[in-house]
Amino acid sequence: MDSKYSELAPGLVICRVLNGLWQIADMERSGTKVNAAEAVRAMQAYTDAGFTTFDMADHYGSAEEIAGVFASAHPQGTAQMLTKWVPSPGPITKDQVREAVERALTRMQSSSIDLMQFHAWNYAHPSWVDCLFWLQELKQEGLIKHLGLTNFDTAHLQIVVSSGIEVVSNQVCYSLLDQRAAGKMKALCLKHGIKLLAFGTVAGGFFSEKWLGKPDPGLRESLTWSQLKYKRFIDIAGGWDRFQELLSVLDSIAKKHRAGIANIASKYILDQPAVGGVIIGVRLGQSAHITDNEKIFSFELDADDRQQISVKLKALQPIPGDCGDEYRKPPYLTASGDLSHHLEDFPAPYPALAGGDGRMKALSGTVWEDLAGFSRAIRKGNRILVSGTTATHGDKAMGGNDPAAQTHFIIDKIEGAIQSLGGKLEDVVRTRIYIRNISNWEAVARAHGERFSIIQPANTMVKAEMIGDEYLVEMEAEAVVADQ
Repeated sequence: MDSKYSELAPGLVICRVLNGLWQIADMERSGTKVNAAEAVRAMQAYTDAGFTTFDMADHYGSAEEIAGVFASAHPQGTAQMLTKWVPSPGPITKDQVREAVERALTRMQSSSIDLMQFHAWNYAHPSWVDCLFWLQELKQEGLIKHLGLTNFDTAHLQIVVSSGIEVVSNQVCYSLLDQRAAGKMKALCLKHGIKLLAFGTVAGGFFSEKWLGKPDPGLRESLTWSQLKYKRFIDIAGGWDRFQELLSVLDSIAKKHRAGIANIASKYILDQPAVGGVIIGVRLGQSAHITDNEKIFSFELDADDRQQISVKLKALQPIPGDCGDEYRKPPYLTASGDLSHHLEDFPAPYPALAGGDGRMKALSGTVWEDLAGFSRAIRKGNRILVSGTTATHGDKAMGGNDPAAQTHFIIDKIEGAIQSLGGKLEDVVRTRIYIRNISNWEAVARAHGERFSIIQPANTMVKAEMIGDEYLVEMEAEAVVADQ
């Protein structure tokens, strides 16, 4: 098979350079829709050149509708259409999941979606788990051919695969500026045969000769949404001067291979383990980069090229956190620098009810709370006490036989209970952990360390008998909410 294409999943062969349609939203930010006929002609030009894979989402302006017009005009199915569902945070019903998938199918004029990628805003709200299990049911029904994720971090991808949810890909920011996916994320994907779809490889066009030797543009309004976003990445990674040093090295390598800076930046990521493809944005009907993108497959980076790039990468500051954190916690590396153009608010994960003597109680809805007569958490004054918590979600035990995955899910539930009572995970001052098998202590401790490394609450871990053979870990927590 030509290196231009790869099998993302059984039955789904994609072009390894995907056409990203996020720019449609930017092109329509004035309120005027992109001309569908012109956009379809542009899509045809990419497809004719072998760039047959298009990536879009429910919130990329009219991208799904344009894809539908293309599909109607080309019923022979020469292209692969990948989309995403990015629901608002909060409770979601099974009917709403079906409605979202059927809405995408209607827009895309298709009977099934090649790859549906799911994004979750707040892991502490359990609705993301429900959504994935229901999406998997729709996959079994045939409305979805393959299920993927977008912007999932390593811990929650681990929960997904350990809980029996069948995903084939995770779309994340992965570029010379952003190497977060090169560590634990890459290792987990290789272990489970999951492919990474990397976006941001050309940093909204900043990886180009156009910006070499140019002064810092700042965050001016004339920049596209994509440029505003990746300028924030540049600033976090060390600033414009260090970026210029990287550009200079890339320019030298590009001239050696008779290619462009953008080609080198994308090729480096495309060559990384677990990467199934890189997504390069297209502005349909306004500009085309077909000839430029073809060059990515015309050369190979040698050891000297990679060494030169590696030296410059070590001079950059790491982007903080794990994959997708830029959408969940500061610094918000989005076009606006916050979540204002994505969300209005984050609903409480669990209902908070008034109890006796001024206390508030949060209920997560597990059968054990009613059976044994306890609350997931209680707030009295500025103190929040969270009950012993297992990796239970409804009638499901999450995390399978993976103690780390169970621990991460438990901490999500604890965080959700604390959020529901007006606190945050950073308010935790003590945790107590009970483990069934002493051999699991390190995996559990490391998971606890990943989530509490900055907070560092007082902690106790003990070996204990557990109620329920499926549970490997139980945890309780105490938090003190600072006075406002």
